[in-house]
Amino acid sequence: MSPRSASVNEELRRRSRERLLQAAVELVGEHGYDATTLGAIADRAGAARGLVSYYFPGKRQLVQSAVHRLMHRTLQEALEREPRTEDGRERLARAIDAILGLARDRPVLMRQHMAGILQAEGFVQCPEQQRLSQLLRDTVVRRGSTDVDADYPMLRALLMGAVYAALVPGAPMPVPVLRAELFKRYRLDWDMGLPPGTRPPGGSHETDLSRFFATGRHPAHPPER
Repeated sequence: MSPRSASVNEELRRRSRERLLQAAVELVGEHGYDATTLGAIADRAGAARGLVSYYFPGKRQLVQSAVHRLMHRTLQEALEREPRTEDGRERLARAIDAILGLARDRPVLMRQHMAGILQAEGFVQCPEQQRLSQLLRDTVVRRGSTDVDADYPMLRALLMGAVYAALVPGAPMPVPVLRAELFKRYRLDWDMGLPPGTRPPGGSHETDLSRFFATGRHPAHPPER
């Protein structure tokens, strides 16, 4: 048997990393951060356990990268949803609804993510976080900002604050109330974006995350050794 080519090896590594990201999001969302082990993530991904440390320094970095991927792709999907639009106000409304929607639909995962950010290491400056940042900056630009370096951090802070407020144990604020406050600040019409009680065209994907992770995995894919 001839050895695999460099391109084939690279594709296998890419798929392995994708499976680990998807498994991390699924398991933390199901069981919480503390109850999710690196071994369980590797087992769910169908990968050798030693492969996790090859891609990620530790569990915190893996989980933050995985959640940033989910946030980035959720935001991207919302911005590109039909009917496509270049209207900056509509795009900002979609961005707000996408992030608040994650707090509403995936509270365990997003609560663990916010708690992780408050740890000593703070943000993990990974490619997924950078892609999320680029999408939010572009949204600010398209809305017509004249000072993106000031307006982007403010939008990011307001979104983080709203997510935190929606997830505070014992005293959560309703997502529609937080949405109304953000829409008022940015002078957005209530019927923009995805108003409460509506769903995006194509139905709900609340439990299906596979579209965000390009694993190319067949259901019977054997564990890697």
